[in-house]
Amino acid sequence: MNKNILLGVTGGIAIYKVVDVVSRLKKLDYNIKIIMTDSACEFVSPMTFETIGKCDVKNKMFHNNSHKVVEHIELAKWADLFLIAPASANTMAKINYGIADDLLSSTALAYTKPIMFCVSMNTNMLNNPATQKNIEDLKEKRHLIIDSNSGMLACNTKGDGRLKEPWEIVEEVEKYFCEKDLKGKKILITAGATVERIDPVRYITNDSSGKMGYSIAKRAFIRGADVTIISGKTTAESPYGIENIKVESAIEMKEKIESCIDKFDCLIMAAAVSDFKVKNRKYLKIKKQDGINSLELEENPDILKSLNKKDDQIFIGFAAETNNLLENAKKKLDKKNLDFIVLNDVSKKDIGFNSEYNKVTIISKDNILEIDKNTKLNIADKILDLIK
Repeated sequence: MNKNILLGVTGGIAIYKVVDVVSRLKKLDYNIKIIMTDSACEFVSPMTFETIGKCDVKNKMFHNNSHKVVEHIELAKWADLFLIAPASANTMAKINYGIADDLLSSTALAYTKPIMFCVSMNTNMLNNPATQKNIEDLKEKRHLIIDSNSGMLACNTKGDGRLKEPWEIVEEVEKYFCEKDLKGKKILITAGATVERIDPVRYITNDSSGKMGYSIAKRAFIRGADVTIISGKTTAESPYGIENIKVESAIEMKEKIESCIDKFDCLIMAAAVSDFKVKNRKYLKIKKQDGINSLELEENPDILKSLNKKDDQIFIGFAAETNNLLENAKKKLDKKNLDFIVLNDVSKKDIGFNSEYNKVTIISKDNILEIDKNTKLNIADKILDLIK
């Protein structure tokens, strides 16, 4: 059953980000109801949230209530999570001291589970001892404080107090609800495309966006795993809260993996690693008049094949194929000493590289599992189910 999120919206310029949060939560099929304070309504019309969220937006404690329900009590009972974003200094202070003078604060007083506060305010207001004490008190009461980012603020200064980005807030929500069935697992994930330089401005690469690898990393992190990413060239957003080691070439990726693989329970090799590199790369730009008549290539080492896999480690590889799909994938499974290989047909335009969707076949030595077209996040969960 889909979870119910009660979103409390307080006054602040960061409210524009919360419109995006609502849009993202709806796409993930959460049920949403919204309470806006009077100050919030000065920044954004309730109609904006009603339209984006396709949901009820409440503001007043006392209004024409034909159902004769006690609104703040019913909202508190309905919510699986009470999320307040942006969480202003005023609202956090009121909730900490049990003041119930509007619909949002009254509902908070009636809510019996932890409230998630996404902090947003001016740096000086945030650093004020009164605000810091309120934050510490709320933490002691087992509420969840999502600290602000540092950056440019509306008051034209740089500092702490900037509301988390919408995707960061949504990941905190996902993490809150997700079963931590991978807790204690250490997973190394590669993502993106490696780059092989011809000269300082030209290179050989491929179409990998990193979306599949990053989707696996996001879901593993949300499910409680200790995750590290090693990524090449990507166009997707780097997952929030996860160490992401950037590399360029296949050799760099190989060296990084070899330096740390022994401390991981599982390696998921989702990166598209270049099979070839330029034999005699140039370290100065090749001038047009000098020309490039041909490129001499040499094979890159096979990263998975070169690793000394321990008996208790799980290795999962990927096979991006355009023909003889199963045959080629099975050969790679054996050749690279893998536990599983994830086969995807990259000849199709609506799945694979750069798409939010994929259709894969997961192959082991004694089983074949076909997964129909689905989001990469959902496919990521299917892959992670192999190691839980």
